[in-house]
Amino acid sequence: MTDANQIATPTAVAVLTHVVRSIVDDPDAVSVEETEGRHRLRLEVKVGPGDLGRVIGRRGRTAQSIRTLVRAAAVKDGHEVDVDFVD
Repeated sequence: MTDANQIATPTAVAVLTHVVRSIVDDPDAVSVEETEGRHRLRLEVKVGPGDLGRVIGRRGRTAQSIRTLVRAAAVKDGHEVDVDFVD
């Protein structure tokens, strides 16, 4: 990233935000933060209290599906991303 205010992966962030907001009970509490990782960009997703279980899903299937979708969207931006769901 060149500027702290500029998002390097706008397509991936938009897709991630849209999908997570459509799953949770409190869509206004969803926030996505982009940080530098070792070899790729890291997208940290924070959700409201009680919504983390909905986003992760049974055995992590929902979270894995979201990660796959967002990684595909990040290809359009020319980056590789990791998606982390944090408390």
